[in-house]
Amino acid sequence: MKIVDIKATTVAVPLEAPLRHASGAHWGRFVRTIVEVVTDEGISGWGELGGGGESAEAAVKGLLPYLKGHDPLQLEQLRWKIMNPVASLYNSRMQVHAALEMACMDVAGKALGIRACDLIGGALRESIPFASYLFYRYGNEEQGFGDEFSADALVAEAKRQKQLHGFKSHKLKGGVFAPEHDVEVFSAIAEALPGDRFRLDPNSVWSVEESIWVAKEIEHIRNDYFEDPCFGLEGMRRLRDRISIPTATNTVVVNFEQLAACIKHDAVDVILLDTTFWGGLRQAYKAGQVLETFQFGASVHSSGELGIQLASMLHLGAALPNMSFAADAHYHHLLDDIIVGGKLKYVDGEIALPKGPGLGVEVDRDKLAQYAAYYREVGGYTYDRDPQRPDWYSIQPEMRYADPAGR
Repeated sequence: MKIVDIKATTVAVPLEAPLRHASGAHWGRFVRTIVEVVTDEGISGWGELGGGGESAEAAVKGLLPYLKGHDPLQLEQLRWKIMNPVASLYNSRMQVHAALEMACMDVAGKALGIRACDLIGGALRESIPFASYLFYRYGNEEQGFGDEFSADALVAEAKRQKQLHGFKSHKLKGGVFAPEHDVEVFSAIAEALPGDRFRLDPNSVWSVEESIWVAKEIEHIRNDYFEDPCFGLEGMRRLRDRISIPTATNTVVVNFEQLAACIKHDAVDVILLDTTFWGGLRQAYKAGQVLETFQFGASVHSSGELGIQLASMLHLGAALPNMSFAADAHYHHLLDDIIVGGKLKYVDGEIALPKGPGLGVEVDRDKLAQYAAYYREVGGYTYDRDPQRPDWYSIQPEMRYADPAGR
């Protein structure tokens, strides 16, 4: 079996409401690049990576000369052909490789009649738990969602998400407003949902000293972990030495060199593995095996996925023996998806591992065309800018927080 073509399509899929984060916002939609690997046996496989628009499309299509004639079952060869650590310095290919690897694992699973997780050792669980992902959101008057900035509004949204999807763990995306506001909101959510678990993630914008103060203020809460309050391995190591809450990161440990340094210096407790940031499902699983060896925690990170990447996250979560915490997902913020059958369903806070071969999901080509047309209509957006604060940009540590009263 050989690769004969690689296709890439950029789509925009609308959200319930614009999501604010410490570096900017998702402006009411996710922009994703959908990758299709076509083989000479008529089997297609699907992959996905975030953002990029036309530039990501071009990057994916530009790799066809490297991969035409490649056997998609040869996944280790694929890694070296695309992610040679020196050659790819000139055009970082981590996420492009991740999408291509997803597609090749999809092809391989379909050809062999097995699931993607079976290519990395098989499934330890058939259903993967998720945390709610709570954002400060601008309003979407057309859909009637959003406009959540106060503690009362976030508590109401947390309760809505729990009622809809059954979440038992809840994550607040902080860092938009001053730390005192996040402490107030986070504490209110925890008080409103006794017996559940909680995690706070300000996207690395606090200083070590601010992070220590926040940790003391929330240490009485049933915390899963304290995610990326400050930036850098050294910052996270200093913080970890001074607080009682386990720490977690998806920003400062995203490759094996950083993982080695993290373990050597006991810098962070829990590593959140992303199937695109790490360069693919296999690489994320390999990192999980290293973490298991050294008894560090692991879970699955979300980077704004549609159904294809979500499927890769489910296969990773199914295979990780040391997945000690519920996975993250932006998925419930989407209004639609591009996969056949529509959005995958949460049941009691979990999503079942797809049963079909490969990734177990198939792209609805009509939906793909619909949301490609929508992307051409609305375009991309500047992820690291805030649509209602046009002169603002984030620095670390942050000093120019938004005003929750003035939004």
